[in-house]
Amino acid sequence: MNAGMMKKMQKLQKEMMETQKELENSVFQGTAGGVVTVEMKGTKEVTSIKIDPEAVEGPDDLEMLQDTILAAVNNAMALVDQTTQEKMSKYTAGLGGFGF
Repeated sequence: MNAGMMKKMQKLQKEMMETQKELENSVFQGTAGGVVTVEMKGTKEVTSIKIDPEAVEGPDDLEMLQDTILAAVNNAMALVDQTTQEKMSKYTAGLGGFGF
């Protein structure tokens, strides 16, 4: 590998690490049913769950609320995965030319 190629790899690695750090510090919002909002970091750490008080009128609504929370969490995780894939694909696609 020549010096120019090595420099290019180092630059690519630095950019990839910066993008990964940016993703980890980003906050993603998942919603479900218009009554539950989940905030999650790019590391998939849930930082906030907000529930509209009107979502629960009685004990019979508890199972529906649990399902709605689960859907909102899954929505946020899918958003993290999708965004990570989109932002990191430019790096992983370029690695094919380096014999990895």
